[in-house]
Amino acid sequence: MEENSNALEIHHLTVNYDKTPVLWDISLFIPLGKLIGIIGPNGAGKSTLIKAALGLVKPLSGKILYFDQHLNSVRKKVAYVPQRESVDWEFPVTVRDLVIMGRYGRLGLFKRPREADWAAADRYLEMVGMKEYAHRQISQLSGGQQQRAFLARALLQEADVYFLDEPFSGVDLATEKIIMQLLKQLRDQGKTVFVVHHDLNTVETYFDWIILLNMRLIAYGPTDKNFTTQNLIAAYGKSFALFDEALKLSQQKQAGLQAC
Repeated sequence: MEENSNALEIHHLTVNYDKTPVLWDISLFIPLGKLIGIIGPNGAGKSTLIKAALGLVKPLSGKILYFDQHLNSVRKKVAYVPQRESVDWEFPVTVRDLVIMGRYGRLGLFKRPREADWAAADRYLEMVGMKEYAHRQISQLSGGQQQRAFLARALLQEADVYFLDEPFSGVDLATEKIIMQLLKQLRDQGKTVFVVHHDLNTVETYFDWIILLNMRLIAYGPTDKNFTTQNLIAAYGKSFALFDEALKLSQQKQAGLQAC
């Protein structure tokens, strides 16, 4: 990995679902060591952008590079926390078993985790406040606990780039604060972290950079320069008035999250 390379480059990415455009001609360049919020209205293509970057959906056109290399060359350096709704939480595994799956990319399918791997899994479970639930079935977890368990699995990958798709959906305030603290720690370690995010109230507090979408790229770059009323109106249109009102009414929640 070259020190001056970008963590992620996307060149002219277009994605269709059933001949309907979802993303159109997206190009952007993200440097190393940033915490990036991916924001935009429902149906804007936020999750699709992540899935295209991960090779989970096939684009109609475009090129995606990590550290100047194609994904297949650096796949072990990329971690993913999907939306909770996409996971089969009835699958019969414990929390600890779920987390150790984060090591399989390094071990391969036919190598058993070593003692050091299990010790690392326990360390990350403790980091996300889930060690006491290590032997609990994942079906017995609350929404916030499920999100923490998946975050521990991603941390165990010890990647350089992390993608999280709506990690704060359905979690309580305490879990949201824990997750944000961990994401900022990853950023401070030089990792690059992408978060699909809906709450405009916290964007300026949470993220160094933003990617603002509505099928097309509206703006991207440092939050203080791109999280503007003009750009938000371009992305959300008339519905931005509702978000603007929510921003004004959410000062109490904002104050509670300032400590992150």
